[in-house]
Amino acid sequence: MNPVGAALGIALAAGSCAATAGLLTPARWRARIVGTLLSIGGAAGAVAGVAAACGTAWRLDLPWLLPLAGVRLDADALSGWFMLLVGGVSAAVGVYTIGYAGSGGHGPSSRGAMFVLPLFTAAMLLVPVAASVSTFLLVWELMAVTSLILVMSEHRQHAAVRAASVWYAAMTQAGFVSILIGLLWLAGVSGQDFATIRQLAPSLPGTVQAGVFLLCLAGFASKAGAVPLHPWLPRAHAEAPSHVSALMSAAMVKLGVYGLLRVGFDLLGGGERWWWLIVAALGAVSALYGIMQAVVASDLKRLLAFSTSENIGLILLGTGLAGTLAASGQPAVAALALAAALLHTLNHAGFKTLLFLGAGSVVKATGTRDLDSLGGLSRPMPATTALVAAGALAATALPPGNGFVSEWLLLQALLHQSPTSGTELAVAAPVGVAVVALTAGVGVAAYVKAVGTGLLARPRSAGAADAKESPPSMIIAMGLAAAVCFLLAVVPAMTIPAMSRVAANLGLQAPPVAADLVALRLSDTSAVLWPLSLAVGVVVVSAAVALLSRRFGRPRRRAIAWDCGDGPLTARMEYTATSFAEPLQRVFDDTLAPERDVDVTHHEESAYHVEAIRYRQRIPDRIENRLYRPVIHALDRLGLAARRLAPGVMHRYLAYMLTALVVVLIAGVLP
Repeated sequence: MNPVGAALGIALAAGSCAATAGLLTPARWRARIVGTLLSIGGAAGAVAGVAAACGTAWRLDLPWLLPLAGVRLDADALSGWFMLLVGGVSAAVGVYTIGYAGSGGHGPSSRGAMFVLPLFTAAMLLVPVAASVSTFLLVWELMAVTSLILVMSEHRQHAAVRAASVWYAAMTQAGFVSILIGLLWLAGVSGQDFATIRQLAPSLPGTVQAGVFLLCLAGFASKAGAVPLHPWLPRAHAEAPSHVSALMSAAMVKLGVYGLLRVGFDLLGGGERWWWLIVAALGAVSALYGIMQAVVASDLKRLLAFSTSENIGLILLGTGLAGTLAASGQPAVAALALAAALLHTLNHAGFKTLLFLGAGSVVKATGTRDLDSLGGLSRPMPATTALVAAGALAATALPPGNGFVSEWLLLQALLHQSPTSGTELAVAAPVGVAVVALTAGVGVAAYVKAVGTGLLARPRSAGAADAKESPPSMIIAMGLAAAVCFLLAVVPAMTIPAMSRVAANLGLQAPPVAADLVALRLSDTSAVLWPLSLAVGVVVVSAAVALLSRRFGRPRRRAIAWDCGDGPLTARMEYTATSFAEPLQRVFDDTLAPERDVDVTHHEESAYHVEAIRYRQRIPDRIENRLYRPVIHALDRLGLAARRLAPGVMHRYLAYMLTALVVVLIAGVLP
C-alpha cells in the first residue's frame, strides 16, 4: 500500500470523524474528542508529507466525484513539503484545542466551530495534492470559507470580530477571483489537468503566460498576506481564536507561497526574469513594512500578525531571487535561494505556531492581549513564559534559533550571486542584504518588547495580577512546537534531501549545500555554519557565566532600591510596550505617520489651572488609508447613488424592463 495514500486517507478519515463529533457530542466532551482526532489527523498528514517529500509518488483519480471535471489528486515532493507543514501545525493545534476550547457553548467550543475546524485542516491538506484546475479551485475555496467561519467564532463576544470578518471575506474572495480567472485562462488554452498544462505551457504565447502569472500572483500574495494586499491579516489573526490564528499564520498563508511555486515554476516552467523581480520587490516591501508595524504594535496578536507579513516577505524575497537567478543562468545560487525560502516556511511554521499558542495562553489567563496592560506573568505562568521566550528567540533570527539558519542561507544566496548577470541583480542583491539585516535588527526589538513588557516586570492590570498557568494540554502543545523549533535549529541538515527533491520538481538543481549532522557547507565557497556546535556553545557559555557569577560574584542581598524619596517603585514607573517602542517609532515617523491628539482640561475656576491632560496616539496602517479607504468611500457613494434607481415606484421598474427588452431586440436583429 502506498504510504502517502494510506496516511492521507487516515488524516481525512480522522477529520471526518472530528467534524461529526463536533456536531454530535455534548459540550463537556466536545473539545477533548475533536482535539484528539484533529491531532491524529494532523500527525497522519505530516507522515504523508514526509513520505511524499522523500520521493514516494501517489496519484488518485475520482472522475465520478465532481460532475464534468472529476477530482484528481497527485503528490510530489513539493506537495509533501507543504503537507508536512500543515499536518505538523494541525497536530499541535489539536492537542492545544483540548484545553483552550473548554466546555462552553459559544465561541471556539461551539458546535459550529468544532465542526468547521477539522474541515479547515482537511482542506489545507488537500490543497497541495490537487492536480487539476477544478480540484484546486474547489479545495482552495473550501479552505477560504471554513477559515472565514472560524474567524467569526467569537463575534458575540467581541464587536471587532465582525469588521475583521468583513475585511477577510472581501480580500480572500477578491484573491480567489484573481486566481480563478488566471487558472481558467490557463485551462482554456492548455487543458485543466496539471500534467497537460506542464507539457503545453512552454508553447503558449508570452502574453498569456505573463497574464496568468500576474493574476495568480495577486491572488496568492493576497492569501499570503503580502503588502499591499495585507489589511485582512492583522485584523483576522488578532480577532480569531488563538488556535485558529496559529493555523492561519503558520499554515494557511504558506499555501499562498505553495500556489506561487506551483504555478510559476512547475506549471509555467519558470517564466521570465521580470516576473520574479516583482516577487522579490513584493517580498522586500512586505518584510520592511511588516516589521515596522510589528515593533510599534501594543496588541500582542497584532504584533505577531505583522511579524507574519515580515516573514512572508522574506520567503517571497527568497522565492523571487530563486526565479531571477534561474532565469539569469545561475542555477546553483537559485537553488540555494529556493532552499532558504523553503526552510524558512518550515521554520516560521514552527515558531509562529508556538507564539500564537503562547499568545492564546496569555489571553486566556489574563483576558487581554494589550501589552501595556500585561506584565508580571513569569511567576504565575512560568511554563508559558519560558516557551514564549523560546519562540521569540527562534523568531528573532539570532543563534541558536531556527530562524537564524534559513536567514543565513538567504544572505548567502544574496552575497554569492554573480553581479555580471545584469544591472537588476547588481542593484537587487545589496538591497536584499540590507532588507534582511534591517528586519532582523528591528525584529529583535519587537520581540524583546513583547517578552519584556508582556511577560516580565510587574503586572499592570488586575487580569495580569490574577493570572494562572494554562492547562497541561496547552503546555504540551506549545512544548511540541518548541521541540520542533529546537530540532530545526540544531539539525537543519535533515531537510536538505527533501529540499533537493522539491528543487528537482520545480526544474532546478539540488541546493549546493553539503550537509552532515553538525554543519552546513556551501559548495565552492568557504561559507560554513555549525548550528549544533553554535547552540551547544551558547548554552555552555551562558551556564558558565551564571555559575561563575554565583561563585565569584559579590554576595547578593535584598535591599530597597533607591527611589529618590518618592516611595516604593510601582508598575506605573516601568516601561510599557508603547514607551519601549517610542524611539524606533521616531526613526520611522515618516513611514508610519502616527496620529497624535492631546486634550487639556482646565478647572472651571481658572483657565490657567490644568485639571487633566490626556494624550492619545494611534498608528494607522498607512497603506490601508491611502489605497483602500478611497476605494471603500467611492463604493459607498456609488451604493447610495444606486438607491435612486430603486425608489419603489412600479412604473419605473416597468420602464426598466421595457428598455431592456428593446435593447435585446435591437441587438438580435443587428448583423
